[in-house]
Amino acid sequence: MDFMELFFSSLGAAVVVYYGVKLLLFSRMLFPKRWFPLSKTFFISMGEWAVVTGASEGIGRAYAFALAERGMNVVIMSRTKETLNQVAKEIGETTGQRVKVIVTDFTKENVFSEIEDQLKDLNIGVLVNNVGMLPSVIPCRFLDSADLDQVSGTSAMCKIILPGMENRGKGVIVNISSGIASIPFPLYSMYAASKVFVERFSQGLQAEYKAKGIIIQAVAPFGISTRMAAYQKPNIVTLSPEDFVKSSLQYLRAGDKTNGSVCHTVLDWLLQSIPLKILYAEYFATSFGLHISLSETVSLGI
Repeated sequence: MDFMELFFSSLGAAVVVYYGVKLLLFSRMLFPKRWFPLSKTFFISMGEWAVVTGASEGIGRAYAFALAERGMNVVIMSRTKETLNQVAKEIGETTGQRVKVIVTDFTKENVFSEIEDQLKDLNIGVLVNNVGMLPSVIPCRFLDSADLDQVSGTSAMCKIILPGMENRGKGVIVNISSGIASIPFPLYSMYAASKVFVERFSQGLQAEYKAKGIIIQAVAPFGISTRMAAYQKPNIVTLSPEDFVKSSLQYLRAGDKTNGSVCHTVLDWLLQSIPLKILYAEYFATSFGLHISLSETVSLGI
């Protein structure tokens, strides 16, 4: 066997091993209960309270209900008092857990000191950072888009709650990102970039605090049947908030980033497989971007 034959044989074997490992890792996503098991007392073992931002509707509301159903008291935060009070009432009547309402607007400055004061005496085991907003439903260029700051709220809430988790040596932080962060996305440049921040921020924090017993994970869904998705009928791709949250909680031990469900993991892979040259074509970016805007999961924190 000459050198070139040996080289290509070795290269072929390496490629087979590489994709074999990737296939094995992907196969774990099909059976999360087997590969990433959680005990029935996992969430209450983290702490007495869960904090959910953007909890008045959609994914945030679903997380609040799911965590209360698992035995946690919940703090729900958003900017519409009437809606929050109704959600709190429903959670209390359904689960029997205590619910604390904090009305706040994350687009305003200097709200975090007040939030910190209201949370300081609570034993917080779970934080779900779900506040985010799409600056425009219609795809538009950067200079035509509204101002967008989605990163300060996520980092500020982590800074408020993380010290208590570090002191207790346990806790869970879930930061909601988006499948749109998988690639640079024309006509949604700021929104996609802000979600990339959420992912990298979460991954960096997990590397820093994993040894402290804290799970920090970015969750990046695609289509969810919410108000921003015009309440599309749930199907194999577009999930209801409740179904998505139920699925995503099974992946808490799956690593520092997950798409939260099998179908969205496949969508993520497909999106990354499309050559950027095609995605950057004006017509494709506009039409596909419009479809994403109608199916993208976004919590406005209203």
